[in-house]
Amino acid sequence: MKMINNVLQYLLHMPIGWVWLIFFIENVMITCVVLVIGKFFYKGGYTAKEWGMCVVTNVLNTVVTYSGFWLWEHGWIKIGMQVSWEMMIDFVSLFIAMDLLMYVFHIFIHRTFLYKAVHQLHHEAIDPKPIDLFVLHPVETMGFGSLWLLLLMVYGFNIYAIIVYLVVNVIFGLTGHLGIEPLPGRVRNWPVIKYLGTSTFHHHHHRDVKHNFGFYTSIWDRLFKTYR
Repeated sequence: MKMINNVLQYLLHMPIGWVWLIFFIENVMITCVVLVIGKFFYKGGYTAKEWGMCVVTNVLNTVVTYSGFWLWEHGWIKIGMQVSWEMMIDFVSLFIAMDLLMYVFHIFIHRTFLYKAVHQLHHEAIDPKPIDLFVLHPVETMGFGSLWLLLLMVYGFNIYAIIVYLVVNVIFGLTGHLGIEPLPGRVRNWPVIKYLGTSTFHHHHHRDVKHNFGFYTSIWDRLFKTYR
């Protein structure tokens, strides 16, 4: 607890340029981890366009990261630092709330002019691969980032719940774009697992743009009749 608080306080006293650089390096490292792990499943290469969009997405993710830091610095975002059992409630709340918000945003993009103008770029990958997690139109990247920041402004989540959520978010993003299903069929039918957004679930969305709009779960697709 003390270490995280010390890191935040240290960042507050650093020159803005260095803070931006640290956040950019953080996002690049996350991208590298995704692509390195992805190499165990996807053996092909990536195009110059894909690398270019990946760089743009990293820059914009850095903008979102710094915006969150700035909002916290100026009191717009409250963060709990205590260690308690309530951290799990905060994590579950973040997980479910973001899944719903991203489902709504995702389906809105698909059913408006924004699909061709914005989201079609991501759907050029009919069979998704790891880098496609970062092949997003700038409007889409900032849209998802804005949803995240707005949710943090509404409620003061615990810092540890936020960290765990961000790790889980990357894991789901990676598994959704592996291009293969790492989980055996019998495991995917387990009571809880069958409601999660597996690699197969998101792969089906890339092949059928009218269904499977969820990210972490299939709950909203099942509820609103967009599940297949």
